[in-house]
Amino acid sequence: MTNHVLSESPHVETVIFHFIFSFYLFIYLFFSEKVVPFLSRPALPALLLSSGQHLFSSNAICRSVDLIISSKGQMQVGMNVEPALLEALHIAVVQGKGSEVSKVLQGPLNSLDQSLSKGNTPYLTGICFFFFFFPTSLPQEGKRNLLVTSALPYVNNVPHLGNIIGCVLSADVFSRYGRLRDWNMLFVCGTDEYGTATENKAREEGLTPQQICDKYHAIHSSIYKWFQIDFDYFGRTTTEKQTEIAQDIFWRLHKHDFLMEDTVEQLRCESCQRFLADRFVEGICPHCTYPEARGDQCDKCGRLINAVELREPQCKVCRQTPVIRSSKHLFLDLPKLETQLEQWLDKSTSTGDWTANAKQITRSWLRDGLKPRCITRDLKWGTPVPHPDFKEKVFYVWFDAPIGYLSITANYTDKWEKWWKNPDQVELYNFMAKDNVPFHSVVFPCSLLGAQDNYTLVGHLVATEYLNYEDTKFSKSRGVGVFGDMAKDTNIPSDVWRFYLLYVRPEGQDSAFSWADMATKNNSELLNNLGNFINRAGMFVTKFFDGCVPVMELQQEDKKLLALVGWELQQYIQLMDKVKIRDALKHILNISRHGNQYIQVNEPWKKIKGEDTERLRAGTVTGVSVNIACLLSVMLFPYMPTVSQTIRDQLNAPQSIISTMLQGNGTFVCALSAGHRVGTVSPLFQKLEVDQIEALKKRFSGQQVFDPAAVPAPAAAAAAAEVAPVNGVDPEKAKQLTQAVAEQGDKVRALKTQKADKAVITAEVTKLLDLKKQLALAEGKSPEPAPQKGKKK
Repeated sequence: MTNHVLSESPHVETVIFHFIFSFYLFIYLFFSEKVVPFLSRPALPALLLSSGQHLFSSNAICRSVDLIISSKGQMQVGMNVEPALLEALHIAVVQGKGSEVSKVLQGPLNSLDQSLSKGNTPYLTGICFFFFFFPTSLPQEGKRNLLVTSALPYVNNVPHLGNIIGCVLSADVFSRYGRLRDWNMLFVCGTDEYGTATENKAREEGLTPQQICDKYHAIHSSIYKWFQIDFDYFGRTTTEKQTEIAQDIFWRLHKHDFLMEDTVEQLRCESCQRFLADRFVEGICPHCTYPEARGDQCDKCGRLINAVELREPQCKVCRQTPVIRSSKHLFLDLPKLETQLEQWLDKSTSTGDWTANAKQITRSWLRDGLKPRCITRDLKWGTPVPHPDFKEKVFYVWFDAPIGYLSITANYTDKWEKWWKNPDQVELYNFMAKDNVPFHSVVFPCSLLGAQDNYTLVGHLVATEYLNYEDTKFSKSRGVGVFGDMAKDTNIPSDVWRFYLLYVRPEGQDSAFSWADMATKNNSELLNNLGNFINRAGMFVTKFFDGCVPVMELQQEDKKLLALVGWELQQYIQLMDKVKIRDALKHILNISRHGNQYIQVNEPWKKIKGEDTERLRAGTVTGVSVNIACLLSVMLFPYMPTVSQTIRDQLNAPQSIISTMLQGNGTFVCALSAGHRVGTVSPLFQKLEVDQIEALKKRFSGQQVFDPAAVPAPAAAAAAAEVAPVNGVDPEKAKQLTQAVAEQGDKVRALKTQKADKAVITAEVTKLLDLKKQLALAEGKSPEPAPQKGKKK
């Protein structure tokens, strides 16, 4: 560290000066607005580093100031801090590791101690660290306190567009909206990092499970940052808090006799020296003799299987034959908790905003009666079970993972219980896709009810249906669909991605992402409707009124429009209050449509050239229009935060409009009064051209199957000869079909887990069987299952 100046006998005047300066420095740093451009709530104290980065975190900002005072009392203020120290502080603060900060500071503090021990009496140390811990959001009396969670994305996958709209983006829109409504919000999420899939991914990539988690947690964080997901805290489940809270809930369940033991026969691979989870074993189905049944279900006949029932089972890792061993496990006694669960569900579903699919899936689980559910697994990578008889086991991920909401909040604030053990004051909103519903509506609530510790239970369970890609499913391995890490490479702004995903949000039924439709919605709704109206309104002020909002004298036509806009605003608020995000978006677009019609009918560009009365009319139309544009900027904020801010910047709109427009039932106020000067107005959106969209569609369509009909006859014959399978074997097609079979199998299993209607399951099983036949043909095999063989010797 450089330029340390220690004075042995400071002048009194200098000491007084230092005290006064330090006081004003504190006030300046803490209360002045320091704009951090990439934050959605930008007025926060922050340190701009020489690298161009800001030193900050969601719950703490570290500011480091190098104050140098010479012995003559002259003062210099600089930022000459060692880069390594700044980097270490940055890492420690951003990752939320408060204990790491003290380690980083230990060196400078030791140096100071040594100076003191030599008899020096410094009136100012060379380095002064100011740590501003933002008052973390806590429930407040007299306000609506909303705790919002997004289903924890599994760490070993890169999220695709369906994952993003189903969980984090929907939750982000509602959280941003809640802040506009002046509700007290806390929005938390994080990566789910324990379990079999992580171990499997680590083995595939030749890394440790922790390395896999670190790698993909960073990928997830980067993706969500680009999509402008404004978490209050984005954490992870591999933390000490996770172990502490999960084990506490476990012991409470144990104390209240809601756990039971049972011995389970499992397959164990002696070669790998471990019990095999369902995903690690396959063999011949005992029901239909299909040769590639998994340890939990046969993809051909659809029957559920106990892994020990498989014939000729094989370990998928080493292909050795496993042996049957008994293993003792712990189960959550769901039947004993069923009455409590039903009483709570009756109240929650009747008073809260549960989506229809969430209610239906939950009822289907209760219809046949609940059964004990295993909460332990024979794995290494997981939260350890604290019971001495089960010390070699970890918690099953679906007992452990939802507890991540609590531990992530605990890593955000030590007062996490004020959110999670405060059901009278806090409303809990869970956002997820429909396949996660039973774990959030049955299993996790039972864990919390059984713990008997006054936990906050979900009051509003918001589940989407599935988003497909064009006419198929997203598949990373086949290169089909847009995944989160690819979207930014399309050169389409994140706000446009947000808009389209929310426009087609699968609220009541499955929907599909379509490139052609995305281009249509961008060009018609954003460019020609919304952007056109806002740009025209601003340009009229600039061009015809020297950049100042003109005087407005309202006529009946204007009042009619304002009433219509007010009604659309009220509808928007009512729908957003009920988390009808897609439907609410339509009312924003309706307002801009009304505005465009209003401008077209009144033709201010013509009236401005007429008599005084016509000029006054042009001014009124322009003033009304630009104020509607101002309202739209506020309504757009949850959906398109960057565009929203750009509109306000162009209109030079006061910050106060954010906190006034959406209060109560909605108040459309005149935010830009006569004489208000607007800023520089420019177009908000760009057209998506046909060739651009076609290129993107081709890029994300995966490997294409050759179509002879699309090629002239001579070329088709040559190409067909080139790609013709040998002896009926088509390796490329087999590779694609193998992935398709796996994905369809996952879909069937999910439907069965949800206890969906039999007809739905049957239809999906039929698709699966057809894919299996195609795969067999592509591999040069008979499409019928292989006959049962004798046991290997």
